[in-house]
Amino acid sequence: MGMKIIRAVLCLCALLVSGAARADLVTRLPTNDKVVALTFDSCEGWERVSFDRPLLEFLLLRQIPFTLFATGKFVESNVGDIAMLATLDFVEIENHSWDHPNRMHRFAPQAVEQQVVRAQESITRATGRAPQFFRFPAGNFNARGLKAAEALGLHVVHWRWASGDPSESETADRLIERAMTNVAPGDILIFHINGRGFHTAEALPQIIDRLQADGYRFVLVSDYVGQPRPRTLGTKAPVIAWRSRIEDWLSRIPLLALHGIIK
Repeated sequence: MGMKIIRAVLCLCALLVSGAARADLVTRLPTNDKVVALTFDSCEGWERVSFDRPLLEFLLLRQIPFTLFATGKFVESNVGDIAMLATLDFVEIENHSWDHPNRMHRFAPQAVEQQVVRAQESITRATGRAPQFFRFPAGNFNARGLKAAEALGLHVVHWRWASGDPSESETADRLIERAMTNVAPGDILIFHINGRGFHTAEALPQIIDRLQADGYRFVLVSDYVGQPRPRTLGTKAPVIAWRSRIEDWLSRIPLLALHGIIK
């Protein structure tokens, strides 16, 4: 499907759903419930990158719901992993631009649209599901760019406070301290799962354990914004069934990579 057709479909969906651009940046979930949405940026620009494997394995084996904001280039470089993740009902894969230009606040609306539509096409092809959320690279946007993304029918989802995990100087202890100090009900947490979160794999298990001990639940962004992610197995599905399915996939990773199915 060409870019012009994708653009036309997105614009039609936007009109049917909202009738007009919302111009409303989402920085937290619209609830006072003790829940947080765990989100990850999977950025790829010019240099090819892949998943932070220990972090991804932890999330899958613990079945922690998370929302992945991926660039189109990252999706095309990791299509095998993305296709597998798309089958899990506690994971949703959303739009983070085509190649992560950090200065989209300087972009004309048409250039924003091109970045969004090209990524939308790649993600839809890999997952079989069109994203409904968009996140500007580095959080940089202007009012016209925001309206351009929303005119395509997408909710723009950012965060209330940043974890700081792309900085090499941020230790695991500092990431934990920042999270536990700043978190509040309805927060959207942002981390990186593309190797740019230097201490995220070390810190996040402790953050998750502490938040759960404090009564927080982890949810998908779509549980509170936009259309809910279909839950195919439901919350009462036996844990062993999920664990067996995920461990089987993880065990095949070296073989798949060897045959060039994933890289």
